[in-house]
Amino acid sequence: MKSIALFITSWMLPAITLAAQGNEQHLDLTNDWVGHAALLVFAIAYIFVILEEHLNLRKSKPVLMAAGIIWILIAVAYREHHMSAAVEEGIRHNFLEYTELFFFLLVALTYINAMLERGVFDALRDWLVDRKFSYRSMFWLTGILAFIISPIADNLTTALIMCSVVLAIGQGQPTFVAVACTNIVVGANAGGAFSPFGDITTLMVWQKGILEFTTFFKLFLPAVVNFIIPAAIMQLAIPTGCPLPVKHERTQIKFGGIPIVFMFLATIVTAVSFHSLLNLPPVYGMMTGMAYLKLLGYFIARKEHRLIDVSDTPTNGSESGPFDIFSQIAKAEWDTLFFFYGVILAVGGLGFIGYLGMTSEFFYGELGHTTANILVGILSAIVDNIPVMFAVLTMYPDMNETQWLLATLTAGVGGSLLSIGSAAGVALMGQARGQYTFFSHLKWTPVIALGYGASIWVHLLINS
Repeated sequence: MKSIALFITSWMLPAITLAAQGNEQHLDLTNDWVGHAALLVFAIAYIFVILEEHLNLRKSKPVLMAAGIIWILIAVAYREHHMSAAVEEGIRHNFLEYTELFFFLLVALTYINAMLERGVFDALRDWLVDRKFSYRSMFWLTGILAFIISPIADNLTTALIMCSVVLAIGQGQPTFVAVACTNIVVGANAGGAFSPFGDITTLMVWQKGILEFTTFFKLFLPAVVNFIIPAAIMQLAIPTGCPLPVKHERTQIKFGGIPIVFMFLATIVTAVSFHSLLNLPPVYGMMTGMAYLKLLGYFIARKEHRLIDVSDTPTNGSESGPFDIFSQIAKAEWDTLFFFYGVILAVGGLGFIGYLGMTSEFFYGELGHTTANILVGILSAIVDNIPVMFAVLTMYPDMNETQWLLATLTAGVGGSLLSIGSAAGVALMGQARGQYTFFSHLKWTPVIALGYGASIWVHLLINS
């Protein structure tokens, strides 16, 4: 009777519980109309995110609105109990989480855009096309390069570059394009799983200070297994022979392109050093690395200004004029950055209400850490690994290093199970429209799931 009375009371009046951080009191709104309304708002927003391609509505818009509404609902509930200070502290905490991620990604995206503008990735694509490899060789080469490059760059950019190679040589071979793109998505996601720079989820775990930079490398062998097993089976569907020669203009790397690559590597070293040697957040190292790029951009622009003075046509510069670092910042994927804001604030709001605590108690308390972390990967294929991983970090279950690595691995590679499960898959469906589709990827989901299970087994075997 006591438990029934408590249950009924919880529906009538929010219960007051102590917060996990600080000494202020929090309201448990999970059984209040505010909590139910917040869940409904988040669900509706995410339906719009899933239907982004069909509605032509950028995914950042619904989650930005959802984040605002959820925190308004929380503020109204807390205002009635004269506890507005707790809401202010809670939203500031979540906003700080986003701010660190935002500036880290902004620097990384600016470097990627600078390398794209200088023609670094186009030159790599042209070199691959000119090698005249067979279809099967190109299948393996693009997949392996996606696996190798994504830990340094991001898996989205890597996948797009490799897909452009596949499309260039796969004219008239839709089967090759579909299977090769699936392989690229698996390779890019697997490669990003063992590096803090390879995926947003690994970056979030590293910035949170849960795992050290070098600890992620323990996932290298499981990531290799995750990529190799599906690739070895999918290669059987690749047509034999070599593609016809492709006529194209070769891209020359513009002045400063190679130094930018080394500056990016130096920025990564700086971010790691700031974190491991000085105990400073990695984002400060990345912002210092932005200074490297700005200074280098200054000298590139000065040289190209002199060239423009000699000739009316800009030589070795961009078509619109000399190299401009601020134009590269402007080309950052702002929709994605604002999407992260909406997700982090919305999920943070649900956690503030109390839902993540309930979820953590069921997942990590009732099901156990291993089962829960395996489900994290499966869930990330359906929803998105960003809100899933942020929810896990907000729950902050009491897990050892092996289990945190498992959560990182599954959140990173679980998105490969479906084409909509990762940014790389969604982007390639647009780039190779009509050839690489949801159903062409779904055909290989059982094979990818085999690699997913094998990578988990290998991780638990060698890292327990």
